[in-house]
Amino acid sequence: MPLPRRALAAATAAALAAPALARAQGGEWPAARPIEVIVPFPPGGGVDTMTRAILPAVQKHLPGARFVVVNRPGAAGQIGWEAAFHAAPDGYTLAATSVPALVTYPIERQTRYRAAEFSFIANVVDDPGGLFVAAASPLRTLADLVAAAKARPGAVSYGSTGVGSDDHLLVIAFEEAAGIRPPMNHVPFNGMAPEAAALLGGHIDVGAFNMSEGLALLRDGKIRGLGQAAARRWAQTSEVPTFREQGFDVISGAQRGFVAPPRLPAAIQARLEDAFAKALSDPDFVREAERLGLPLAPQIGAAYRAEIESAERALRALWQRRPWREG
Repeated sequence: MPLPRRALAAATAAALAAPALARAQGGEWPAARPIEVIVPFPPGGGVDTMTRAILPAVQKHLPGARFVVVNRPGAAGQIGWEAAFHAAPDGYTLAATSVPALVTYPIERQTRYRAAEFSFIANVVDDPGGLFVAAASPLRTLADLVAAAKARPGAVSYGSTGVGSDDHLLVIAFEEAAGIRPPMNHVPFNGMAPEAAALLGGHIDVGAFNMSEGLALLRDGKIRGLGQAAARRWAQTSEVPTFREQGFDVISGAQRGFVAPPRLPAAIQARLEDAFAKALSDPDFVREAERLGLPLAPQIGAAYRAEIESAERALRALWQRRPWREG
């Protein structure tokens, strides 16, 4: 029987990669071409920053490899992840991820990828979510936001990095905890950079994005944090109280890491996992992550996959209780 087209393509790619794979067992990574790393968001956001920070360290521990970062924004990350999913599983394509978005999109809409089928390489960051306002905003606490949302039902606007993103789910959890009905006016963006521009420009009332993404603007005094959705205050943003401190039992954030196309050959997977593991414990990278304000949470290979599969089960259960497209 003829093989299905996708299976045939994967088999062909694996066959073509075999000579390079043999060389990849030890020594230098085959330098036939650069490893393309797809960042499915515009430059300047948390996923982009994390990617550009760690790749030099990975390259240091993967002799012969060269990395090229390609920003492919669209549909709040979906376009880039689809491109990575359908790339050849030969070790020359990786994609930066953000969870829960990676797993929520196939739950809520048709996508050309299935999250669980990716080859999971490494998680790098676990970044708490936060709610922010421009410096001139009259809102100073989460209680102020609740009062404004209830006084002007459906009129208070907030931005996120997309429907089903961790930012969007954070606000849904906050609205449930605070009893905000109808929900606030959700304005999704294709990344944190355009969302932050809209917040600073007064086009939205509140920005929902991760604490590391807001760090520079907080330090410059351009925005103010209403709350961070962490179990405890992150040391880099110790001036921002947690949601729990303000009476709202909400914890939310984004895991950011790297995946490869499905059916990556085991030897290539192992080599990439080893390089990322060494990079994540490299003192030079750890210092750079601290300087950039990246909350590191290393997970490699199977452990990373197990974490994402657990998150997917929980999110599917949430979808059954409250489909987030309904606000």
